Amino acid sequence: MARGKKKNFVLDTNVILHDFRCLDNFEENDIYIPIVVLEELDKFKKGNDQINYNAREFLRQLDAITDDNLFTKGIALGSGMGSLFIEANTKLQNKIIDTFPERTPDHRILSAVLDISERNPKEKTILVTKDINLRMKARAIGLVAEDYINDKVPDIFLFERQHKTFSDISSALIDDLYANPAGVDIDAFDLETSVNPNECFVMKNGRKSVLARYNPFTRKIKKIDKQICYGIQPRNAEQTFALEVLMDPDIKLVALTGKAGTGKTLLALASALKQSESFEQILLARPIVALSNKELGFLPGDEKQKIAPYMQPLFDNLLVIKNHIPFGGPELRNIEEMKASKKLEIEALAYIRGRSLSEMICIIDEAQNLTPHEIKTIITRAGEGTKMIFAGDLQQIDSPYLDAQSNGLAYMIDKMTGQDLFAHVNLVKGERSKLSEIAGTLL
Repeated sequence: MARGKKKNFVLDTNVILHDFRCLDNFEENDIYIPIVVLEELDKFKKGNDQINYNAREFLRQLDAITDDNLFTKGIALGSGMGSLFIEANTKLQNKIIDTFPERTPDHRILSAVLDISERNPKEKTILVTKDINLRMKARAIGLVAEDYINDKVPDIFLFERQHKTFSDISSALIDDLYANPAGVDIDAFDLETSVNPNECFVMKNGRKSVLARYNPFTRKIKKIDKQICYGIQPRNAEQTFALEVLMDPDIKLVALTGKAGTGKTLLALASALKQSESFEQILLARPIVALSNKELGFLPGDEKQKIAPYMQPLFDNLLVIKNHIPFGGPELRNIEEMKASKKLEIEALAYIRGRSLSEMICIIDEAQNLTPHEIKTIITRAGEGTKMIFAGDLQQIDSPYLDAQSNGLAYMIDKMTGQDLFAHVNLVKGERSKLSEIAGTLL
């Protein structure tokens, strides 16, 4: 945010649970934390999910700087930064009681924002919350409310784009791409726009065309050949692009985006099985996002039985692959042997926290439901010889405090684009069925 007249920012609990380092991101402005937020954080201290970790880390951070001034004069956060205050007043203002009679934590936060704004009439007071409904309530009583946008990507249309097509490429260059499997120097092409490392595109001239990729390690544009992995073969250009980057051992981080039915997880799993001899383990994981406000504790059974419904889509993709390979053949036997030896493992994402992920290929499904910090935590666990694949639909987010611009998958793509070790392919056409394609487009 640009520097200007000092403001007062009041933080909601969900901002801290989303980013425990949020205090560093408000520049010279003062930050207020209502006491009710600390009460809510206390409820999140125990547990193994990312939000539990964030609650503990923030409270430790707060404890390290706390003194009596925190509740009166505030504590300076550092050079060029504002001060931090704990707003201890818990009495609901009459305006809040008249509008929202229930004494809920959200209404106590609104009352705190109102108190702070009235005590500081010459300074703008802003509630920062990722809760859309709370922002609406704040605006209903004349308060200013904003989303926490520090880790939002600037342009969601970046992830809806079609692949690039370069027309008017000379026939001779297209012939060279077919004749030279290693590729042709990029300097030989006069491209109208720049290309990113590992970006895939179509090159055309009249009736001649070729699928191609820019390899940053060789600085060459190379022809992409269709590959078949465990019976799964690409049905369109984007799926061909996806298998190209998934099968390249030099690309250590891959993002696959696209609507339901475009084949993201299926292609990732098929490529992992094809490369199984190059890795010690194949790990498939997905975040558990509880539905209808029901946590895992409401479900019957032990730990494995509780997570089974959430993992079923991964097993479904494995079944599709089994149906595409000969019964009793070596590929089917290989899958069964990997499952028995746990070389192929399907797990809830929460249960891989703390593991050192070395010499393995990790497929993280439904990655759009992860926060930027969760994505960072997973990637920084990668050891030598590990390849990571994140798949997700940026328009189908189940987490109540994430959107198309603030989720971890979009954030990772935005920050990693341009790195030699990274590739992103956006799958456009649904291939699950004609019905799935129509529904994904129209509904």
